[in-house]
Amino acid sequence: MRHGLAFYAVSRVAVDLQRGIMEKGDNPSGGKLQSVLFVCTGNIFRSVTAEYALKARLGAGTSCVVSSAGIDAKPQSVHDWVQIRLREKGADPTTHVQRQLTRGLVEAADLVIAMGRNHQVFVREQFGRDVPLFNQACLGHDHPILDLHEVMPDWETDPERARAYVWSVIDVIWATAPALLPRLR
Repeated sequence: MRHGLAFYAVSRVAVDLQRGIMEKGDNPSGGKLQSVLFVCTGNIFRSVTAEYALKARLGAGTSCVVSSAGIDAKPQSVHDWVQIRLREKGADPTTHVQRQLTRGLVEAADLVIAMGRNHQVFVREQFGRDVPLFNQACLGHDHPILDLHEVMPDWETDPERARAYVWSVIDVIWATAPALLPRLR
């Protein structure tokens, strides 16, 4: 069963981080990045998965700050499907607290990464900063990671297929996020 563009990222093996994916101003020193901020809508699925995936690969001794936020972070908990899959990968999402994206968060991050096109547009329009998509930053591909409702508007009618899509997105993000490691301290 095909679950949208999520599988596209996994199918690409080559990672091209030499193509100038970061926009001007993302890291003015030209050195290794010290902070990464992942952005999605509610900060309870895609961006939090990317945060935990990168933190897991960096390990506890890193000086790199990895975080996430949402452009519309309404009070809600991380869905059970997301929590289960993240726990299977060794992450503990029970302490995650949603954060609303702010100018301060955007300005403090060396690299801001959007999970979807609407997040790119929001950051550009609200904060004047051009940011890459997750797949651009990791794989050099201009493809967003779609949210469940974008792939399955009626996802509640087929919960098994919806869960499979959510888990496939988590798997893709988990497998792809380490492509950022060469750019980080």
